[in-house]
Amino acid sequence: MFDIQAELKKLPESPGVYIMKDADEQIIYVGKAKILKNRVRQYFQNSSNHSVKVKSMVSHIDSFEYIVTGSEVEALILENNLIKRYSPKYNIMLKDDKTYPYIKVSVNEPYPRVFMTRRHLKDKARYFGPFSSSLNVKENIELINKIWPIRRCLKKFPRDFNKERPCLNYHIGQCLAPCTGKVNEIEYNAMISEVLDFLNGKTDKILKNLNQKMAKASEAMEYEKAAEIRDTIEAVKKLNEKQIIENMSGSEDRDVLGLARGENGCVVQVFFIRGGKIVGREHFMPEHTENTEDNEIINDFLKQFYSGTPFIPKEILLPCDIPEFDLISEWLSGEKGQRVNLLIPQKGEKHKLVEMAVNNAEITLEKFGEFMLREKARTTGALEEIEQAMGLNFKLNRIESYDISNTQGFQSVASMVVFEEGRPKRSDYRKFKIKSVIGANDYASMDEVITRRFTRYISETSGADVRSAGFDKLPDMIFLDGGKGQISVVTDALARLNINVPVCGMVKDDRHRTRGLLYNGREVSLPYNSESFKLITRIQDEVHRFAIEYHRKLREQNQVKSILDDIKGIGEVRRKALMRHFGDIDAIRKASIDELKQAEGMDSRSAESVYNFFHGISK
Repeated sequence: MFDIQAELKKLPESPGVYIMKDADEQIIYVGKAKILKNRVRQYFQNSSNHSVKVKSMVSHIDSFEYIVTGSEVEALILENNLIKRYSPKYNIMLKDDKTYPYIKVSVNEPYPRVFMTRRHLKDKARYFGPFSSSLNVKENIELINKIWPIRRCLKKFPRDFNKERPCLNYHIGQCLAPCTGKVNEIEYNAMISEVLDFLNGKTDKILKNLNQKMAKASEAMEYEKAAEIRDTIEAVKKLNEKQIIENMSGSEDRDVLGLARGENGCVVQVFFIRGGKIVGREHFMPEHTENTEDNEIINDFLKQFYSGTPFIPKEILLPCDIPEFDLISEWLSGEKGQRVNLLIPQKGEKHKLVEMAVNNAEITLEKFGEFMLREKARTTGALEEIEQAMGLNFKLNRIESYDISNTQGFQSVASMVVFEEGRPKRSDYRKFKIKSVIGANDYASMDEVITRRFTRYISETSGADVRSAGFDKLPDMIFLDGGKGQISVVTDALARLNINVPVCGMVKDDRHRTRGLLYNGREVSLPYNSESFKLITRIQDEVHRFAIEYHRKLREQNQVKSILDDIKGIGEVRRKALMRHFGDIDAIRKASIDELKQAEGMDSRSAESVYNFFHGISK
């Protein structure tokens, strides 16, 4: 039995992270401390001074662990990682796994390209953003391609010089064809310099050049060309006007934070300012903020948000002071590699920016607060309902679901869909062609799919398979569109691979409607009007849809055919006759020669040919 008072005496006077657990061994809070001994002991002393939230947490603590680190900054980083991993009940949680789009100019390669990316690498390329919407990025790139004939291909130079003829973009004047040496690198880079000026907001020179080109086209009576240039000029002006902050001085990169609280929850608004211009904004709705002070919410938001974003600006404007001001400033500066200033402006234009962020946060909470609460109920709230109904002692985050699809036994395929935090994560969906199973054998097909999927997991996590990431995560649970038979097949396949993942069936009634869940041999009923039931139905519909769409795509590509087409002497007429008579491939496989002859158009020779094919008899 864990003796809290005895363990408190063993705490070291070192920086580190402490992990609070309840009676079920569930992690309910993760914190960090400059001196572990002092910080952890505070929770169990002077309870009258604790907030309502801390009192509630302490009443549920049954044991704790701690990890010693080399510094308080190291403890902060570890704290962030553990919070994201375990989602403790009493930690403020930033539920956002969004990766923001950037415009990348690949100045680190010959003849640079301009394209959208969601990965900010340390590769000496130039990145602009982040943008809150991919639409904004595409709008910028489309305008750039309209003004400058930059290459869009993925060729590598000098490796790919003069290997192919110029593409269509060259012939329509939208590329200078560096692949064939039609432009030298100096001329091309001069064009890229103009692109960089445009992305930095320096549009005066660009507009001057466009106006000159328009005038020349007009003088030469090339009126269509002049009109195109005029439209481009208007597009540049419109984009510029949309981004500029009125009366904003300086060209620093900064983020501006605002906070709003209300009955519908809490919203943190972030404005992204790059080069003195707003390039985007985003709002977040942190969870577990009840009975928590504003400064704690902003404090924890900073730690979680900037541990997951690839870009940290030089300046971050805050609506209030925070408890770990110096520590977070030191950590951010270390992450960026240069000084990051946290400011709480009290007057002037920076104060107006914070007010603008706060006002937008209030408007967002008023407009979308109820919607966000409903969204929470249908996602993470639904998962919590499922956890309670199934009696789980762990959190459901990542769910994988599988389904098999075929047409009368022809070309079986499988789908794998992934839900995280109750939402579909389509980037992790996977499709499989069944390779080792002939005919409509869903159990054998499912065994193959699970074996292939988790063998890839073992290969990728061991470093043996570097083809592509995607199978390197384990789900918290597998949901199958089936009952005991499917569960047994998948459980056996996982056991052969020494993979420990719980498996659950989504069972249906006699009318093929979702009825409930089957877990550990027990059927779990969910109310038809509950969010948990609706989530299960969405998962079931999605995995079924994804499998059918893949199978339909293969059929359209003529990749799906009848297995009967491979039998000598069986053409389209006899194939259709056999399917009409027997119903499916399995019945044809089991039929005797005499039974096969009963189908319309089948003679002794063709019946014997079918029988020999399915029984491995060669003549």
